[in-house]
Amino acid sequence: MRLCVYATVALLGWLLGPLAVIGFAAVGFVGYVRARRAGLVRSKCLLRDTRLVLAYLALIVVAATAALVLRFFG
Repeated sequence: MRLCVYATVALLGWLLGPLAVIGFAAVGFVGYVRARRAGLVRSKCLLRDTRLVLAYLALIVVAATAALVLRFFG
């Protein structure tokens, strides 16, 4: 099942570009914010600390937004 999810995410990323990246990163960010508020401080993610994961996801949203702006206005 996991490989199917990865393939779907890759396909959506290819089709929608930065919009898909913004969407997936935003969903992940909201999920980690909720989990952190519920008491999660360590993640299974390579970064481990949920604050680092949140910063990483926020950076992805900013980078994808910049790519989208540059695509249309740059």
